[in-house]
Amino acid sequence: MLEALAAVLRLDDDARMRLFRPAGAAPRPRAPIADERLDPQLAALLGSWPGLPAIVLGRAHDVPGANRLGAALGFAPGTNLVEKVFEDPASRTLYADWTAAAANTVAGFRVLHGQAPDDPRVRQVLTAMPDRNPEFAEHWARHDARGKGAEHKRLVHPDVGALDLHLQSFDVRSAPGQQLVVYGCEPGSETADRLELLGIAAASRA
Repeated sequence: MLEALAAVLRLDDDARMRLFRPAGAAPRPRAPIADERLDPQLAALLGSWPGLPAIVLGRAHDVPGANRLGAALGFAPGTNLVEKVFEDPASRTLYADWTAAAANTVAGFRVLHGQAPDDPRVRQVLTAMPDRNPEFAEHWARHDARGKGAEHKRLVHPDVGALDLHLQSFDVRSAPGQQLVVYGCEPGSETADRLELLGIAAASRA
């Protein structure tokens, strides 16, 4: 009955939770979307940050959107973060601590799986990865679950060298299941200078 009422009133996720909480119930997860898209306003926001790498992560660690610097780091739209970490040889040198990056990626994917275990794209990635990659299977068997938060990330880019970045992630309210991930650095640092160089190189290639 509550689900029917929420549908009739066209309630968003926050309003649905307020409707269900007094009854001691929880709303059913929304039906999975067939094609994950990037909100045009979010795409414009990404483009307004030319000096900071920024990407959007989707419900199965797909990347539906990135600004120019985010793509230059190796996270271009169409990338899947799980597949990149475990199956792209360049990732072994991109991440200064690949083992930690692999563990965090799988732990984050387990959170996504817990939120939407029946999502077709989540199931597709989970079905394919253990068969193709024993290292993924080993991490998955540990049952670690951690969402993205404030993190320190050290990357080694083939064009500009070491990058010491701090990562912040934010839920995208217009697209439940998506996260906006922004990479920052200390102003005036070597990393800031190297990001500027990377941005110039990416712009010239474009």
